[in-house]
Amino acid sequence: MQFDAQVIVIVVNNGMYATIRMRQERRFPGRISGTELQNPDFVALARAFGGYAECVESTDEFDDAFERAMAAGRPAMLELRVDPRQITPDRRLS
Repeated sequence: MQFDAQVIVIVVNNGMYATIRMRQERRFPGRISGTELQNPDFVALARAFGGYAECVESTDEFDDAFERAMAAGRPAMLELRVDPRQITPDRRLS
C-alpha cells in the first residue's frame, strides 16, 4: 500500500497445516496436534490497509473475483477458502 504497488495477493486458506496433519494421521492415527489454525479475517485486514479484498469460496467465483481485483486500481487480495481435507489437487487427507 505504501508504494501503491498494483499487485494481487492470493491467500489459499484451508485453515490448517495440511501436510503436517497428513503425516500425523498416517503415523499417529487419532493423535493429531497443533495443525488447525485460527486465522484472522484476511479480507478485513487487507481492507483495513486500504486494499481491495474479497473472499472466494468456489471455483466458479474465481474468474469474476480476479477481474474485479485487476480493475480495482489498487493493491488487491483474494482469499481462496478451500476444503481442508484437500492436500493437493489430487490428494485428500481421508
